[in-house]
Amino acid sequence: MLKYTAAFVAAFVGALLMAQPATAEVIKVGEDSFVTRDAAVVEATPYEAWQVLIAPSQWWNNSHTWSGDAENLYISAQAGGCFCELLAPPKGAPDGIRRGSAHHMTVVLADPPKVLRMRGGLGPLQSEPVDGVLTITLNPSDAGTVIVFEYVVGGYMRFESEQISKAVDGVMSQQLVGLAKLLSPVAAEASPEADVDDTEVEEDPETEAEADKPEKKETQSVEEAFGSLADD
Repeated sequence: MLKYTAAFVAAFVGALLMAQPATAEVIKVGEDSFVTRDAAVVEATPYEAWQVLIAPSQWWNNSHTWSGDAENLYISAQAGGCFCELLAPPKGAPDGIRRGSAHHMTVVLADPPKVLRMRGGLGPLQSEPVDGVLTITLNPSDAGTVIVFEYVVGGYMRFESEQISKAVDGVMSQQLVGLAKLLSPVAAEASPEADVDDTEVEEDPETEAEADKPEKKETQSVEEAFGSLADD
């Protein structure tokens, strides 16, 4: 199980309380890989946050669904369970045609109210031969609960990693903000001041040689890929 150290959690809590209800960051980018991390502090307890987390129909953005309606999303929060979506029956379909569905991710770890880990490529990454692991941790704090989304993606994709990583992080941040709104996000002005260590949580040791890499072909723009999925 992924466990964040007390120092890591404390640093995140301090930074979040001093800044805003949610933070987002691309923490690492490789030639065919990237890691994003998004965090928020909410007043809800970890158990309260867990119950809302596993009900994505309440907080996922409609624009990032295949059906155009987040009400069709569900998570079976057991190992092997599905983060899936039901599609509307095709117009004019004859009787007996079952509704279609879309698989977003597969649950590989469900440990309430601590960790939900799922595997899969979200959005346009579904059409690429990449793999992604989304780990969501819920850590208790004096303010309530620190929620962290960390998404690790690797493998061949027809996008520039530098571009797609920022787009993915923006989408993940949007979902976390939606979740946090239902759980009473901690506002900066209502929070006590905290001493924040200037030391970065994680450094990227591979900061050089990026300029020497040849440009990859981009067959579809990030903007096109991250448009409303329902328009596809």
